[in-house]
Amino acid sequence: MSHIAITIHCTSAEADVLIAQLSAAAYEGFEEKTGQLIAYIPVADFDQAALEAILQPAGLTYAKEEIQQENWNAVWESNFEPVLVGDFCGIRAGFHPPFEQRLTHEIVITPKMSFGTGHHATTFSMIRLMQQLDLSGKKVFDFGTGTGILAILAQKMGAGHTDAIDIDEWAVENSKENAAENQAADIRIWQADSLKDISGPYDVILANINRNILLQYMADMHRLLVPGGYLLLSGIMTQDEAAILESASLQGLVRLEQVEKDNWLAMKLIVN
Repeated sequence: MSHIAITIHCTSAEADVLIAQLSAAAYEGFEEKTGQLIAYIPVADFDQAALEAILQPAGLTYAKEEIQQENWNAVWESNFEPVLVGDFCGIRAGFHPPFEQRLTHEIVITPKMSFGTGHHATTFSMIRLMQQLDLSGKKVFDFGTGTGILAILAQKMGAGHTDAIDIDEWAVENSKENAAENQAADIRIWQADSLKDISGPYDVILANINRNILLQYMADMHRLLVPGGYLLLSGIMTQDEAAILESASLQGLVRLEQVEKDNWLAMKLIVN
């Protein structure tokens, strides 16, 4: 599968907003450079009119380049950076050197083409919120698992059972490989594009996706949680806080805690 790289000249603040918008438009990876954002999307999913509808109101221009399959993994890996959340959890690729400090949990992944770069702030914040939970014996659901990082961490934290889904077939295969590599092969992972056929119930739901998907499936996420269950959300820009909280409140979900990093929010909510 070939990908298209879209290079957009923009400020750092504009890049934050663009990542949120483009994530909702099938873009799978992002690389931020000084004065530039590079966004990657499968050739089959590229919609020029949709891209221009996002960029033109802000007066932004772009350059387009097709990347062949044989070059994609090299590009992806070169842009993948380790994530370190205090002494609780470190996430790195196999080609990175081991972390120097002693960690409670270390996750080694092969990112390939799954969600894994450009959103370190959201991953970091989700892990911070997970750190405070007791997942021992709990049933966990990871909505939009990507590389499988959060599902793998849940198992390492003692979850009794973890289910995970992603809309992308490549992400599903990649997350299965990563789960096996991290001795968390008992995670059940499958491809799905909605929550309509998921029955649950779950003690904890993890959803590091984007604003539009979170709003679309807020009622379903509430349906899948046990009374007193926790919902951890991320992929939310600061300007979308009110919309997310309004939607959650309508479902009887109450915010307990919130983490902000680099203009991205992560929230822990509970079923009231």
